[in-house]
Amino acid sequence: MAAKFEGKTVIVTGGASGIGLAIAKGFAGQGARVCVADVAQDRCDAAAREIGAAAFGHALDVRERRSIEKLVEDVAGKAGGVDILVNSAGVFGMQAFIDITEAEFDRIYGVNARGLLFVTQIVARQMIKQGRGGAIVNVASGAGRRASPGATIYSSSKAAVISITQAAASELIPHGIRVNAIAPGAVATPMWKQVEQEFSKVLNVPVGGAEAAQVGHTPAGRMATPEDQVGAVLFLASAESAYVVGQTLNVDGGLYMN
Repeated sequence: MAAKFEGKTVIVTGGASGIGLAIAKGFAGQGARVCVADVAQDRCDAAAREIGAAAFGHALDVRERRSIEKLVEDVAGKAGGVDILVNSAGVFGMQAFIDITEAEFDRIYGVNARGLLFVTQIVARQMIKQGRGGAIVNVASGAGRRASPGATIYSSSKAAVISITQAAASELIPHGIRVNAIAPGAVATPMWKQVEQEFSKVLNVPVGGAEAAQVGHTPAGRMATPEDQVGAVLFLASAESAYVVGQTLNVDGGLYMN
């Protein structure tokens, strides 16, 4: 039996670590050629080496339009097109609502919402030009379902991802391009260490308190791993989900049952 994604080319933004790296490995394991796109070329190359011969790295700053355009041009030239995009690049930060600064708002929205939107747009243009459809999967967050104290900017940026997913899906499906998303809960990644530190500082709770609260409210009774997210992404990118359009799938151990 042929691998599910044999002959497909996938771009994974934020693919050098955490959820993005796990997703990139998942696609490579199913026969895809994977471009690991992240902010630093050395990190991209290291991740590609870890994944194996099916992967290659390409530096990407999602805040810079020309950087996105160059990524898509280079991948299309090297691999003959782009079939699947996974928008996993994201940043986190916390500020009390009355302390929110324009600089922090711009930093988080610049990656999580603005960057995701324009990566999606530029890849979609390439897919339309190719004329063979495609699949786009965005990594939102349970925080986009329900905001937490101190996380106004992050939570609302992830709510924007859910909304962008719906809007893009409705416009791109006539071209055979399906857009969907996943909404992870608390995931044990390098970013989670930052989450714990930020919660402790902004909300004056002990380090470890955020994890304890998440686990306590999660029916599955544990933190997620990056690998827990992979199956849902592969499903949403595959022909098996051909009639799934504009959805955001919770992959959170039951934290939000909607």
